[in-house]
Amino acid sequence: VQLVESGGGLVQPGGSLRLSCVASGFTFSNYEMSWYRQAPGAERELVARISPGGTSRKYADSVKGRFTVSRDNARSTVALQMNSLKVEDTAMYFCKVGWGSVIHYGQGTQVTVSS
Repeated sequence: VQLVESGGGLVQPGGSLRLSCVASGFTFSNYEMSWYRQAPGAERELVARISPGGTSRKYADSVKGRFTVSRDNARSTVALQMNSLKVEDTAMYFCKVGWGSVIHYGQGTQVTVSS
């Protein structure tokens, strides 16, 4: 299994970024995909998740109305569109897939929101 995130960077408050995660090594369309983030000194937290078919999405309260998760099963890709970014969104962002006791994270992509 390989998960490769991209799209992070430095952005001013109120700005936008689009993160992407390309997956391989498993049947992508069969599994729920999730985005997590971890800020320095904090625990990793769930940001958003999307069902295998893309019909069900759930978000952390802190990002509702600002972030949108989507997936393209033909390209084995999951994306996170982040709008109206806040300083407190600064973190390393990871995509995740799991089944049973097996969990895989990518290497992460850094998002820094600062003026």
